[in-house]
Amino acid sequence: MKSILSPVLLLFTLLSFAQTKVLSWNLQNFGKSKSDTELNYIAKKISVYDIIAIQEVVAGYGGAQTVAKLALFLNQRGNKWEYTISDPTTGSSYKTERYAFLWKTSKIKLKAKPWLEQKYSLEIDREPYFATFEINKKTITLVNFHAITKKKQPETEIKYFKFLPGEYPNLNLVFLGDFNCPEKHTVFNPLKKTGYNSVLKNQKTTLKQKCKNNICLASEFDNIFYHTSHVKTINSGVIKFYEDFDSLLNARKVSDHIPIWFEFSLN
Repeated sequence: MKSILSPVLLLFTLLSFAQTKVLSWNLQNFGKSKSDTELNYIAKKISVYDIIAIQEVVAGYGGAQTVAKLALFLNQRGNKWEYTISDPTTGSSYKTERYAFLWKTSKIKLKAKPWLEQKYSLEIDREPYFATFEINKKTITLVNFHAITKKKQPETEIKYFKFLPGEYPNLNLVFLGDFNCPEKHTVFNPLKKTGYNSVLKNQKTTLKQKCKNNICLASEFDNIFYHTSHVKTINSGVIKFYEDFDSLLNARKVSDHIPIWFEFSLN
């Protein structure tokens, strides 16, 4: 029996190690306003993933400290996590913020120093945060982004994303975050024409103020874009965390966005 099980278990272990789960979450106003109870809840929801990308970390006092506290709660759940936090974004026309990544050290290595992209910092208000990770001796660069609001026309920023793969031809770029814009918008067509695809389609990711006829989600804002020749998607989805709460009012204390995720292997 042992000789039969061992290869099966080995194959299962190898397959699970080859597959990586990335989660992206706009954690509204992520800073000292989040209680330990809320942080512990967030840690419970995200702990089964391997890399976490967070948008809307408070730029001032409390933002970086809260990311560190979230890592502490994650470490208490059985895995060792590390994290990196961006400097505040530099755009002056809208609220400056930070980005963060957290990852399991048993599966993921951070390669080089992450950076806020400066090439289009005048055109993109909250410039994206790049971090390159090594997974099974292959690398992927996650581009963490939070666009300006829909009223401010986020497509005027997103249109510059089509240039980024050309700026970094040796990096396997995956764009993820809150685009404040649905993936069907024509602004994403140039990326799609070069081989990029979105993980989610027709999936709303923001919370309404109140559920109406059991409809609680409002807009298709959050997504993940990957190059189909470099990344193989195995599974994807969203976490409807608000279903754990008795009202959207209480759920929105955690965030006004739901987390999105995908599971993949690198080609």
